[in-house]
Amino acid sequence: MPESSEHISVEPMRAEDMEAVLHIDRLSFPVPWMPTAFTTELSNRSACYLVAHSDSQVVGFGGAWVIMDEAHITTLAVHPQHRGRRIGERLLLALLEEGIRRRASRATLEVRQHNRAARNLYQKFGFYEAAVRKNYYTDNGENAIVMWADNIHSPAYRAVLIALSNSLQNTAT
Repeated sequence: MPESSEHISVEPMRAEDMEAVLHIDRLSFPVPWMPTAFTTELSNRSACYLVAHSDSQVVGFGGAWVIMDEAHITTLAVHPQHRGRRIGERLLLALLEEGIRRRASRATLEVRQHNRAARNLYQKFGFYEAAVRKNYYTDNGENAIVMWADNIHSPAYRAVLIALSNSLQNTAT
């Protein structure tokens, strides 16, 4: 595990990040995205794609679409060697803050039913389980849990994000 003096930054995804993003995507998901999908997303005005850097190395990424009043988290992954260090939290926080900046009032995502770690992360950010999409994932027919966070622009939700942000700063590496 990297030393605690390591600096993590979250920045907009760039074309130069693509090789590392594709590598993390392959390590993280049974059905990774096609390389052209990420390239297309970089030019999508409704999209926001971010990377987490540990010093100069890409160690995670996330993306969202913000359409009308809804932020839809499309993907979130951290390199297996860097998991458990709150990098996913940093990415999710930045995606939600961008959604709020773009005037989203709620956020949604789908997560594998058996991915307890991801579901716990999303619940920490105020997402609740709203529905099940049966046989959603094509690799194994696993169900997807549809999760929502409402009123993300409200003072109460902003307070949750501020508290989470402060806790991340207190453990900043």
